[in-house]
Amino acid sequence: MELSKNKIKYFCSFSKKKIREEEHKFIVEGNKLVEELLHSDFKIECVVATKQWIDENQPQCDFYIANHEDISKISLLQNPQDVWALVNCKQSNSEINTHGLVLALDGIQDPGNMGTIIRLADWFGISQIICSNECVEIYNPKVVQATMGSIFRINVNYVDLPAFLKNVKNTEIFSADMAGENVYTAEIPENAILVMGNEGNGISDEVSQLANRTIHIPSFNKTGKTSESLNVAVATAILCSEFRRKTV
Repeated sequence: MELSKNKIKYFCSFSKKKIREEEHKFIVEGNKLVEELLHSDFKIECVVATKQWIDENQPQCDFYIANHEDISKISLLQNPQDVWALVNCKQSNSEINTHGLVLALDGIQDPGNMGTIIRLADWFGISQIICSNECVEIYNPKVVQATMGSIFRINVNYVDLPAFLKNVKNTEIFSADMAGENVYTAEIPENAILVMGNEGNGISDEVSQLANRTIHIPSFNKTGKTSESLNVAVATAILCSEFRRKTV
């Protein structure tokens, strides 16, 4: 199909959260990410790509053949690649499985952190992430890019986090806090919810009060000049690794 000026304008509008929410669609771009997308169960609305990419990948959806100049007009990447896709958002699952290790995110705002945490969940075999409604949108293009394709494999639900945690049964809730137990010596159950907090303010008081236990990563720096805390994505990686080490 022909890539008209009106169609280019329409595609560019998905850089805005309001349009993504109204249309229930989001952007995926770059060769690796779109190839991951093709192997997922997400429904692709259409792709805009070079003829070579179309010939090699044979997408089973509407497509527009374009040159790199046209792709760059709709791309949000600094260095646009061969393909751009418009994808339908998934509806959140009404039932959330809290078996095993589950991540709960309280007010994560940075798209890079959110995307990295989704990627970490994929790496550590965590299929479920629960986000407070204050978290950054997972379909933000910067989040999608930072996931490196893991967004297509992880179930993410946005909820009223305090209300959700109040109804959790038979699962221990851990909040990451500098005053908590040492993660390296703590006993970790097989079923657990690990709550990670906002980059600047940590976990909200309301959510903290619902945790059964608090846990922290001790510093081994003996100079006394270490930073006050770790980046939330780095801390999530360390905690997930230790939780997994103790339960597999």
